[in-house]
Amino acid sequence: MKQFFARFWHKGKGKSAAPPLAVFDAPCRPEHPFAVVGDIHGRADLLEQVGMLIDDLPSDVPLICVGDYIDRGDESRAVLEMLSDPDVSASRDLICLMGNHEAMCLDFLDNPTKAGRAWIRYGGLQTLASFGVSGVGPGSGPADFAKARDALALAMGDRLIDWMRALPLSWHSGNISVVHAAADPGLELSDQPEKTLLWGHPEFTRRNRTDGQWIIHGHTIVDQPAIESGRISIDTGAYATNRLTVAIIREDGVEFRQTGNCDV
Repeated sequence: MKQFFARFWHKGKGKSAAPPLAVFDAPCRPEHPFAVVGDIHGRADLLEQVGMLIDDLPSDVPLICVGDYIDRGDESRAVLEMLSDPDVSASRDLICLMGNHEAMCLDFLDNPTKAGRAWIRYGGLQTLASFGVSGVGPGSGPADFAKARDALALAMGDRLIDWMRALPLSWHSGNISVVHAAADPGLELSDQPEKTLLWGHPEFTRRNRTDGQWIIHGHTIVDQPAIESGRISIDTGAYATNRLTVAIIREDGVEFRQTGNCDV
């Protein structure tokens, strides 16, 4: 036994230790102030409160939404109609990004048999109901999903579907990028796969970026908005907590504001 441990010790001796985590110390440098809204998930009532949260900001300050406007909450249709309303965009520079839930909805519209069960499992039933569509569940067959897809497409209309398909995956200002879920720290931001931006990456919170680029994101629920090593997390689970977070980004720092009665 003693010889075994001796062999094991010598086998491991001389191996280099894992490289230390890169220190992220780049200052946050936006080209101009902007605001970012976390995951809304069918909470039209909270989205309406965002206007009050930012009413002190000049009208030329852009407002970026990180995606996931639908599913889970009961007012998905109202949220989509509010965000896609041209009058809303006319009053402030509004940029809406694609979230994985919008991507799942589009997948359902394109291939209901293949995408139906997964979307329903992640909250699609609430979105269907908000458009007056019923008759499907986890055990539904291809014919039922196809029928629901046709009803949803009719209720949404081409304008709303085209608006959703045109949603960008990211937005940038200075050394800051806003994405829905995450960015691979080992890749340039211009080379990020769509799947990473929408669904996340295993190394996103384990490795710091070395290019000085900040990432603002939603997707992963946090108890409170957080800033850590170039990552700003703002999904505070609004559909369940009533706390929809807005991050105000200025050159002199980041300010968080929330709906509800919770102080940040």
